[in-house]
Amino acid sequence: MDTKSLVESLLFVADHPTTVEDLATVLQVNTEDVELALETLRAEYQERGMRLQQQNSRIQLVSAPEAGPYVERFLGLESSGRLSIAAMETLSIVCYRQPITRAQIEAIRGVDSTSVLRSLIRRGIVEEVGRTGGVGHPILFGTTFELLQQFGLQSVHDLPDWEEISEQLEERADT
Repeated sequence: MDTKSLVESLLFVADHPTTVEDLATVLQVNTEDVELALETLRAEYQERGMRLQQQNSRIQLVSAPEAGPYVERFLGLESSGRLSIAAMETLSIVCYRQPITRAQIEAIRGVDSTSVLRSLIRRGIVEEVGRTGGVGHPILFGTTFELLQQFGLQSVHDLPDWEEISEQLEERADT
């Protein structure tokens, strides 16, 4: 069996995101072979019902975002409801500036963000990703695989370009 098929099999049975290094170790191949297999699978999946999601060094096989409503109906899952404007604002900051501390989020928003962050963590779309080396070692927050799944993204790199969004908002404000 070729490396691509073996990588696909491992991702299919994995119950959590895994790393390229872990796949290479299990398959007893080098990481470049695994990366090549992943790129081939990623291209093939664009026309199918599956996608590869990648966040940093972790990768996972998921259903295509277009199939989301049907998968939810099939599994009997209910929609988790809409995010508030404050939650969307905070989530946007985390997405584009991660890893980021609560204090940095609050400096951007200008208001306390403790309860909003707690809500995003409860929803499983933001998580603690580490701590800074600064005074008090504040918590760093980042996004989760759940965020990618809920928003139909393969990676946070699929988010719209921040510079383009900023320019469009400035143009709208000027009119």
